[in-house]
Amino acid sequence: MMPHPTTDPTPPTEVPEKAHRRTFTAEYKRRILREADRCREPGAISALLRREGLYSSSLTEWRKARERGDLAGGAKARGPVPKPAPDTRDRRIVDLERENAKLEKRARRAEAMVALQKKLALFMETLADDAPGEKG
Repeated sequence: MMPHPTTDPTPPTEVPEKAHRRTFTAEYKRRILREADRCREPGAISALLRREGLYSSSLTEWRKARERGDLAGGAKARGPVPKPAPDTRDRRIVDLERENAKLEKRARRAEAMVALQKKLALFMETLADDAPGEKG
């Protein structure tokens, strides 16, 4: 014979299912707000909330959303705003600027080497002029 659940002294061994947050469609929210707006008698809104299993804070938030216009259309997308795809021309500009900077650095280095070679040639010419034993 199976023990009656209310008289059984041992607790259930199964883990209860994880609670899920309820979600409401914009149409449902608009319908509840219309019903709440029609409530004129004291306690009518409380009865509506009990019947629907809602909290008064939900009603308050939905009213604010309606004033902002968030309930006018479909469901509002949640999460981070997606970044627009980068323009290929922008990427090309960045690549060309990087290459340009690299080539400018290389050109400065080459100019410095040419200047050094000129100084070295002048120095060697001066040494040759000052060398004893050379006629000139």
